[in-house]
Amino acid sequence: MSELTEIVDSLENRISKLLHKYEVLKQMQASLQEELTTVKSENAALKKELENSGERIQSLKAANAMLGSNDYKRETKLKINSLIREIDQCIVQLSD
Repeated sequence: MSELTEIVDSLENRISKLLHKYEVLKQMQASLQEELTTVKSENAALKKELENSGERIQSLKAANAMLGSNDYKRETKLKINSLIREIDQCIVQLSD
């Protein structure tokens, strides 16, 4: 009978330890989930900032070319031609 009691006590100890580990892991998972949410939010903000910076760079290149710089003239001409084509398409659609 004493042997059976020792086995039961041992099992209770193991179950108690497992439950404790489960709670610790559960808290750790909640913490990591919160951190993941924060990192995703920061990532989205940085992507938006990068996109805005890219647009600003393009605008500055075009302005630089219009001011007489030869560095980005070809790109500016292509952009202007593209805008003219878009305007022509709008005019055609409006006249239909």
